[in-house]
Amino acid sequence: MADTQVVESRISQIIEGAVTDLGFRLVRVRYSGAKGGRSQLQIMAEPVAEREMTVEDCETLSRHVAALLDVEDPISDAYTLEVSSPGIDRPLTRIEDYERFSGELAKITLRFMLDGRKRFNGRLGGLDADGRVVLETSFGRFEFAFDEIEAARIDPIEILAREGAARH
Repeated sequence: MADTQVVESRISQIIEGAVTDLGFRLVRVRYSGAKGGRSQLQIMAEPVAEREMTVEDCETLSRHVAALLDVEDPISDAYTLEVSSPGIDRPLTRIEDYERFSGELAKITLRFMLDGRKRFNGRLGGLDADGRVVLETSFGRFEFAFDEIEAARIDPIEILAREGAARH
């Protein structure tokens, strides 16, 4: 696992400047080693401007990222490169995501047990005065330090309902 994190961190360092220069925000780099096949490298990005990610955007990013990775060569094995947008169930990977998506439903998994569980569902309340992530749940309000969070993503149920209501 640590090797995977090292590879992901190295790739992020290599490509983040170029991704930003092209007008995108790097959301996540995920590398999975080969399990009976080729390794997978997923680059998730979104436009800095509030607009939808297009297929052309993915193609542009893919070309630039592939060129950088060919030069730097951080992965010794053959791999498949996938460039995508975060989608409506986007992962929350940066501390600023919790402010940006304040008011949305989210699913958070902690690195440890808290009150007998690791998984919490609720409404994001941004960050408190100490920079802790706030989540309002049916069990009450919880605050988590960013480094206590193993994984988090937007729960798309309300977004889908809003989109459905807008169509009717």
